[in-house]
Parts: sequence; C-alpha cells; structure tokens
Amino acid sequence: MLRTTLTRHSARCFSTTPLARKSAVDSAKDAAKTVDRTVADAAVKGIETGQKATAKAKEALNMSSGEAKGKAHEVAGEAKGKANELSGKAKGTAEEVKGKM
Repeated sequence: MLRTTLTRHSARCFSTTPLARKSAVDSAKDAAKTVDRTVADAAVKGIETGQKATAKAKEALNMSSGEAKGKAHEVAGEAKGKANELSGKAKGTAEEVKGKM
C-alpha cells in the first residue's frame, strides 16, 4: 500500500507595504497640525504687518521709540474703552429683550 501524504499549504498574506489607511487618531493629528500651522502663519504675518506699520508711523511722525509706544498705548486704550462701551450696550439690549419675553 502506498501512502500519500497530503500537505496543506495555508494561504497567508504577506505584504511589505504599509497600510494605506489612516486611523482616526492619525487623521485628527494631521488635521490639528494643519490648523496649528495655519494659525501660526497668520500670527507671524500679523506681527510682521504690525512691525512694518510701526516703522512707517515712526518715519511719518518722526517720533522716538518711546513716543510711538505711548501713542500706540493711548490709541489701544481708546479702542478698548469703545469696545467695552459697545459690549455694555449689547448686554443692556439683550437684557431688555429677555425682560420682554
């Protein structure tokens, strides 16, 4: 009698390429990096614009550095006061509308 041995070959997938799919965590990290980079670029652009504006203002007004800073603080204070005033007005209007309901 002849015995034949059956050998089974198991089908195993073998691949050396990484998965093309990203997990949700990786996608979130990539999105966060993109947002962070965009915000950082915008901040840098704003700082550079402010520096250019300050330099032009100094040239136009022939002020020293201290005088320019003082004027900038004065204008900023006025803007902050106006913003607070408008905020108070908005809150008052909101309270009036809330009271009527």
